[in-house]
Amino acid sequence: MDTETAYHRSPIGILEIRSEKDTISSVLFINSSKGTQIDEELISFDPPSSLIIKECIGQLEQYFSGERKVFSINTIQTGTEFQQEVWKELLNIPFGKTISYMELSKRLKNTKAIRAIGAANGNNSIAIIVPCHRVIGSNGDLVGYAGDLWRKQWLLEHEGKLENGIQMLF
Repeated sequence: MDTETAYHRSPIGILEIRSEKDTISSVLFINSSKGTQIDEELISFDPPSSLIIKECIGQLEQYFSGERKVFSINTIQTGTEFQQEVWKELLNIPFGKTISYMELSKRLKNTKAIRAIGAANGNNSIAIIVPCHRVIGSNGDLVGYAGDLWRKQWLLEHEGKLENGIQMLF
């Protein structure tokens, strides 16, 4: 089977995970601003047949249980060369750390493209694994998360970067 879609319950909602051949092509929260809109009663949680989706679910479970800080799964996203650069740079933000959109634009050596960088970040289709949740506003505010801001807050708290919604400076 070349493509497959599976659903997985996570501590912060149901994830829709898609694979293409031996890569993960998307991990999105259903019924979020970017995810598929679907009646949760209609979702089938059948075990996936795709080995890559099984591995992805295993790594996500390890992440949620605190056992994993870095993902080692093959991913692929369709996007422009610019978007690919942004998504690649997101992978350099370590677990438990955050950077601002301005810092991300500096890392990409293109501070004038900060809005385009924000848009590319928002078009990331591989939530959690490509950690767009680790990018925050310059003033420390939680801004711009396609999986909804409450999930961004949860993920950053899980990684020890926030405590009760307050930015930790370490």
